[in-house]
Amino acid sequence: MRLGTKGMMGVDYEERINFDRMRKDRVQKIKDEMEKTDLDCLLLFDSGNKRYATSTAVASPEVDNMGRYAIIPRTGEPYIFGFGSESAAERLNCPWIADRSLPAHTTMFGALPREWGLYKNFVSDLKMVLNKNGINEKAHIGVDQLDSQLIMVLQEEGFRLGDGQNVMLDARSIKTMDEIMIMQNAAATVDAAFYKVAQFIRPGVRENEIQAVAAHELHRLGGQWVINVQVTSGSRTHPHPHLSSDRLIQPGDLIFADIVTLLNGYHTCYYRTLCCGKPTQKQKEIYGRAYEMLYKGINAAQVGATTADIVKQWPTCDYWGFNNEAEAFGLAFAHGLGVGLWERPMVSRSFSIDHPVELKEGMVLAFETYDGEGTDGARIEDEVVITNEGPQVISKFPSDELIACPIL
Repeated sequence: MRLGTKGMMGVDYEERINFDRMRKDRVQKIKDEMEKTDLDCLLLFDSGNKRYATSTAVASPEVDNMGRYAIIPRTGEPYIFGFGSESAAERLNCPWIADRSLPAHTTMFGALPREWGLYKNFVSDLKMVLNKNGINEKAHIGVDQLDSQLIMVLQEEGFRLGDGQNVMLDARSIKTMDEIMIMQNAAATVDAAFYKVAQFIRPGVRENEIQAVAAHELHRLGGQWVINVQVTSGSRTHPHPHLSSDRLIQPGDLIFADIVTLLNGYHTCYYRTLCCGKPTQKQKEIYGRAYEMLYKGINAAQVGATTADIVKQWPTCDYWGFNNEAEAFGLAFAHGLGVGLWERPMVSRSFSIDHPVELKEGMVLAFETYDGEGTDGARIEDEVVITNEGPQVISKFPSDELIACPIL
């Protein structure tokens, strides 16, 4: 598999991302996974699943995922039930689904009381799709996430509920070349954001100001959502709090940041650690241990190997001073990445030795490790495509040594 980025615009002189092909490939992968089950259709509320199945997107109504839904009948094409005028816009702009884009009738995560009876329109939407596709109204429905009101309503209507999330995660686990090209572009926007962050770091700026600098660059380069820029500095880096603050950067601080953004529907998950000024020898050693740990895991990620082979390269929980793997969860970790932040396969000593998963070409994973001592902690994360030629890193901002951000 040959990787490498191309321009992000559409042009006539070279083949780039073929979105029409990608839309068809994604639906076909869903259908292939449905064929392995007895599900009659999928009912999807998860934002990543809806994007994957229908190639439609909105902004704020996706925050809690329950403002719109997709229905994918086993015997037909996907439907999207959108937020208000979204449907009218999609009928103009989305020819691949224009005749199957309709207004949604949701409970708004239960904000519309059940006694109002508005859920009946939702049930009518579902039955309409089933009837049009020759499916019995007492169908076996695969769901990903539902609010409690809809769970009760569907059961009372006689539907059998099944695991639709399993179908979707399996369909999403191996990426096509078009998907990988998007993910390379997304990683490149984070490369640029880290460059801006490295230029900005100096004594007296706040963690949340660093967040703003990164978010601005990500939006400038086309990010749909900047989901998280988590910045942690100084004594807050050990133990890892998984949270940003308004702390002022001081000379000698280690600063690590995790950047999660969304470009054309695909996530990044990508950490770097920097130093404000010249790092001490101890800080270099902490960073070096995190880096060595990271690449032991990445180098084990070969086609045909398993997730157990990866975690066997990583230390047990006592290395970080914890009593069990649950407390150390995430300190040496890898996870599938795509339209969801956490996809298959998931990789941790908490479960991967007992439940190994084979690595296949086209999987994309984010590998992340951590080391800390005293008041200093270092976190590094790289995005990796599994190929027959070996693991290929697509996150390009330098990580082989601790970068010092000069203060003079």
